[in-house]
Amino acid sequence: MSSATESRTGARAGAQAGLDVLMTDATVGRGTRRFIQPKAIAAVSAAIARHPRSTARRATALGGELARVAVGRSELAPAKNDRRFADPAWERNWLLRRTLQSYLAVGDAVDGIICDAQLDWQTERQARFAASNVLDALAPSNFPLSNPAVLHALIEEGGANLVRGGRRFAGDVSWPPSLPASVDTSKFEVGANLAVSPGAVVLRTEVFELIQYKPTTPAVREVPLLFVPPTINKYYVLDLAPGRSMVEYLVGAGQQVFMVSWRNPDEPQAYFDLDTYAEAVLEARQAVAEITGQDAVHVNAACSGGIISAGALGHLAAEGRLGEVATLTLFVAALDNARAGTVGALASREAAAAAIAESARRGYLDGQALAGVFAWLRPNDLIWNYVVNNYLLGKDPPAFDVLYWNQDTVRLAAGVHRDFVRLALDNSLVHPGELEVLGSPVDLGRVDVDSYIVAGLNDHIVPWQNAYRSTQLLGGQTRFVLSRSGHIQALVNPPSAESRSSYRVTDEHPADPQAFLDQAPKLPGSWWPDYAQWLGERSGELRTAPDKLGGDGQRTLGKAPGTYVFAR
Repeated sequence: MSSATESRTGARAGAQAGLDVLMTDATVGRGTRRFIQPKAIAAVSAAIARHPRSTARRATALGGELARVAVGRSELAPAKNDRRFADPAWERNWLLRRTLQSYLAVGDAVDGIICDAQLDWQTERQARFAASNVLDALAPSNFPLSNPAVLHALIEEGGANLVRGGRRFAGDVSWPPSLPASVDTSKFEVGANLAVSPGAVVLRTEVFELIQYKPTTPAVREVPLLFVPPTINKYYVLDLAPGRSMVEYLVGAGQQVFMVSWRNPDEPQAYFDLDTYAEAVLEARQAVAEITGQDAVHVNAACSGGIISAGALGHLAAEGRLGEVATLTLFVAALDNARAGTVGALASREAAAAAIAESARRGYLDGQALAGVFAWLRPNDLIWNYVVNNYLLGKDPPAFDVLYWNQDTVRLAAGVHRDFVRLALDNSLVHPGELEVLGSPVDLGRVDVDSYIVAGLNDHIVPWQNAYRSTQLLGGQTRFVLSRSGHIQALVNPPSAESRSSYRVTDEHPADPQAFLDQAPKLPGSWWPDYAQWLGERSGELRTAPDKLGGDGQRTLGKAPGTYVFAR
């Protein structure tokens, strides 16, 4: 099946976009209710009834494995990277080892039953999501009397750890999204130790601020770079802490760098829609071109910013103005939303309609609600890990810059929320002319500028296969990079001697994502140097760095990080 056919089939079957469908659950407050999937439960139950012999074999195998566990002969062991069971006591203590192995045996049996059911893709994902969430919640590491670290703390502190944890629990459940705190927010301050690259606001509109960063090299490349961040998070994931900032890195490589900082919309901005944001991207591009005296500008767009920017470039292509863009970079962005992972499988048009109506009533989609749905996609890392740390061990959550950024949420205007959900349901970017942006039918095949696409192998929001399919949609020469990290760590990936990162990259892109994975070489370290080189080769000659920010005779409007980034 061709990529285009697969995309259309997946979309019509209800396999919607992971990122966009998250907005459905966040709006109607259904995220934690995904433990129960009536359709999937009924399908698995029917399959068990149809195939009693396979179910009996699974039950017999489980009984045999539990017998081996009981007598100490089981070889079951957790995955090496499963941090829940990293304590040596899980292996050394006979009771804990048997408890763990019994848990693993049940998990294997459940997985086998779902495999035997031979469900369609969407129902299979629903069943696995519900089953894995229940199993994750019941892990022995989540209970005080079966977690060796908690038992040790109970003995050492006489239960004081549980008293501290109880206080933290009472505080956490008092505020949405009623989940354990994942970061010590007291250790970070935007503009002090986050988002500190020197620069100035050179344009402010109702929708965005435009930040120009101060060059740190005597000479800069001619063609400037414009970052378009996601609309559901603040921009500074791209300008995190010193040494971990992509802005800092690219400025140090001689690029002229600009950043869009989106306004945090409230009820009066409910009308902001896809066209509003696409027009904002083009307005920012025009300002960058005027300030630098360049006709063409590199556009680098992340996540939902990538969807917006692709639509804006489709509009330019339809009008014969694509020469205004030098290249397009997409970070963890899915333009093709067919079979978009677990979240896509959880979607329904009925839920989408309810979500659109609810956000229209409020005027926005609340960022805290969306953060809660994100967390339930990775409960071991983003929920149960902190239940143990904060409540059972009574410890402070860690001080980690990415986690601080993750909790610094923004709202999403009702108009663009509506457009994102509808775009996801129809997968309309895949089909030429089906989506209109700024009055122009979008055909991504006509966007024939060179493109650089980055995805994360372990991305739980945008499956890398969906990001990869952009190579089949866009015209021009494409370079695809697959980082071994997740959605955010794929971006916050600075080069360092201690880095254990790796990535795959190639300029050849077969239609099948698995074929790419099989043939692309695996390279050690960060992909940032590769990107800086790729960008530099397309950025013209070096010229003397400007001695002031903004255009000729234009006053700057304040220092970076601007004002919009502080709005809550």
